[in-house]
Amino acid sequence: MTQVLENDRKPEQRAMHTSPVVSAEAWTAAHRSLEPFVSRRDHRAFLGVSALLFLISSAVTIAWCGSMSAMGEMPMPGRWGMSMAWMRMPEQTWVGVAVSSVGMWLVMMVAMMLPCLVPMLLHFRRTVAGTGKADLGSLTALAGAGYFFVWAVLGMAVLPLGFGLAAIEMQQPALARAVPITTGIVVLIAGALQFSAWKAHHLACCRQAPISHRLLLADSGAAWRHGVRLALHCSRCCANLMAILLVTGIMDLRAMALVTGALTLERVAPSADRVTRVIGITVIGIGLLLIARATRVG
Repeated sequence: MTQVLENDRKPEQRAMHTSPVVSAEAWTAAHRSLEPFVSRRDHRAFLGVSALLFLISSAVTIAWCGSMSAMGEMPMPGRWGMSMAWMRMPEQTWVGVAVSSVGMWLVMMVAMMLPCLVPMLLHFRRTVAGTGKADLGSLTALAGAGYFFVWAVLGMAVLPLGFGLAAIEMQQPALARAVPITTGIVVLIAGALQFSAWKAHHLACCRQAPISHRLLLADSGAAWRHGVRLALHCSRCCANLMAILLVTGIMDLRAMALVTGALTLERVAPSADRVTRVIGITVIGIGLLLIARATRVG
């Protein structure tokens, strides 16, 4: 019986079940043969839930950024202002600061990375649906949870560094004066990295979203691990652009929107190489302007 079912599959489907890794090119060939396994109702439900999560996380992020902006900034040597997000309020404990900061970081990452993740989860859903698994929704949720778990861990690593650096800058005026030009240099380096082989490699992994053969036959643990692998590639791919957000102002909605747009275009635009180069040139130009402005001010 197993042999009969295997022979009944189309060539593209058999390739997906025998190949150790399914790339974007292989998926394109098998796309139409697997489409019947995912009903239009399931497809619309997945996109609807994704859109709802995006709207909620975006609304919470905007509200939180607005509350931080209303508190103003602390003037620093070098004629720049430090966001109140990096400061502990008198009534707050460090445990409370850590919990709220990581929670807000995770909400921000959902808002920023969900447009990038949805196409990768669509590949995942269609591939797993071709195996006949009934629990497609829970497997998709586990893959997404594994993805954002990695981003939460990264937040727990990055945010303490930000708070520590902010404390040092408030105590060391000479270091604070160097922040504007350092910001320009970081942005300049981030733009240059857009042209690196490192960027191209991890961007290809994000765009292709390769799926292991083991995932086609495995359980919820494999779905979680798939989400984790996607996040590891994705975090390394966008590390340079995320660095821009961290140094220019984590509470700056304009910077957040621009970085989110750049990250999404890199992954969904038809010509990834061209888009990546355009983003790199733009970021380099911004970095040079920031350095020039910091030099004039200094």
